[in-house]
Amino acid sequence: MIAALLLAAAAPPMAVIDERDTVREEAPPHGGIGMSTAYRISDAVPAPRSMEFRRRVLHKGAAIGEHPIAHDEVYYVLAGEGEVVSDGQRATMKPGMTAYLYDGAVVGIWQRGEAPLSLIIAYPNSPRK
Repeated sequence: MIAALLLAAAAPPMAVIDERDTVREEAPPHGGIGMSTAYRISDAVPAPRSMEFRRRVLHKGAAIGEHPIAHDEVYYVLAGEGEVVSDGQRATMKPGMTAYLYDGAVVGIWQRGEAPLSLIIAYPNSPRK
């Protein structure tokens, strides 16, 4: 009986994505400045999925513009240096640092320094209506 219940509630098979298959050059979102390399990793995951997981490299001088968020969101810096803002509070971001941003905040991030800013961005999908 338990085995039958487990089979009935089985999760979909895992999805393994190579970021090289998701890469594209584009302007950063939310009225951003400059150019970026976007790795829209979770776009390659079959539906249904409940979260977004992306990598973005902000080229020199680029920024994701300030925008309100309707969910918690995480920025994790892989390389380079940046400056994150949340409701006017600013912080310098370096490799290994994480900004946990809260539902309802107005957030954005800028590349600073000489090297591109490479970061992971993760957040839940908006509920479907």
